[in-house]
Amino acid sequence: MDIAIIGAGIGGLTLALRLHQKGFRPRVYESTAELRPLGVGVVSQPYGTREMTELGLLDELNAVSVDAIESVYYNQYGQEIYGERCGTHMGYPHGQRFIHRGIWQMLLYKAVIERLGPDSVVLGARATGFTEDANGVTVRFRPNHATQPVPAEIRADVVIGIDGIKSAIREQLYPESSKPHFSGITLWRGVTLMKPFKTGGTILHIGAPSQGSLIVYPIHDDWEGTGLTLTNWIVEQNDRAESIEDWNQKGDIAEIAHMFDECKLDFLDVGEMLRNAREVYLFPLIDHDPLDRWAFGRVALMGDAAHAMYPRGGNGACQALVDARVIAEKLSTIDDPVEALQRYEQERLPIANRIVLANRGDGPEVVRRIVEERTQGQRFDDIEKVLPFAEADSIFKEYHRLAGMKRPNENPNEPSGFRSVFFAGT
Repeated sequence: MDIAIIGAGIGGLTLALRLHQKGFRPRVYESTAELRPLGVGVVSQPYGTREMTELGLLDELNAVSVDAIESVYYNQYGQEIYGERCGTHMGYPHGQRFIHRGIWQMLLYKAVIERLGPDSVVLGARATGFTEDANGVTVRFRPNHATQPVPAEIRADVVIGIDGIKSAIREQLYPESSKPHFSGITLWRGVTLMKPFKTGGTILHIGAPSQGSLIVYPIHDDWEGTGLTLTNWIVEQNDRAESIEDWNQKGDIAEIAHMFDECKLDFLDVGEMLRNAREVYLFPLIDHDPLDRWAFGRVALMGDAAHAMYPRGGNGACQALVDARVIAEKLSTIDDPVEALQRYEQERLPIANRIVLANRGDGPEVVRRIVEERTQGQRFDDIEKVLPFAEADSIFKEYHRLAGMKRPNENPNEPSGFRSVFFAGT
């Protein structure tokens, strides 16, 4: 079966590897003329790490990522609200990893070239549309600063569109979806080279959502032999005019560096971290309305092209990894590719769409909003009187179930998270 994959992001490259495991030789077409390790931090949840393990790439992933140990939530003053363990530290069979998005992509790209051959990825080929008939699909391309020949069109038995939030394949199928849904929130994303903080594998969630939020986590230890950790951070700022949809739009840290000066943590100077940023990017917090269909005969959508979601809860990239496994399984076990893609849609669409909608709320970040509302944005004396531990713990249990990550050995009558003030030493 001749399978064309449109897009060489994390999802598209993973799909190529999954299909190769099943005996297929797909070809990947990427609009970018050169793949480089661009971007900032992302999270491989335990189920994402499981996918990487099944691809035989766990050692490679671990070598360029940071083991996630704990996730802790604070208000804008640095007062702890709730914490939970991550990955194997929670009891999952697979670890949770913090990693630079571009490094993850390059890891997968190297594996594709080694396993499928140097001609398996065509760079500089921007898809412009497709035509489908009973026997196959014709995809049209135009060169985009390509350094190698780019076909004007190709013929394939199956086409998988995983060309991101600006997907040309999705736009042809859903012309009305070309404009994304803007949340009213602007993301400032950056990285800072600094000493490790707390456990060395802690992700921090800080702030009052009505004013602004900050997420901080390490993505690479001993960066370039400096002994310092490359640390990823994301600031959410409300009430800013919508910016352009471009991950490479540069931002000025001076506009936001003051936002968390009230936050006092004994292990991290937040303001200093922001002001010492190596690079800063602006991006509107956007997604696309959930689609009611992903499979159209021999053409299907996957990853962000199918279910772009707000980056809350760290599930975006990992959901694409699961998509890849399911598509490969269906195409390898069902003779009719049309039926195979329909079965993929039936299995994956309801789950992914639920996460898209859940992330439009606050996802697990809702605990900070609850605290802000109940304290009217003021400091609290006793968090148990504001947000009882049992209530916070139940919120997190439910979100993990929604994302397909029910906590291991979960007992509804026993706590899974922690509060340092109540569970000293946990």
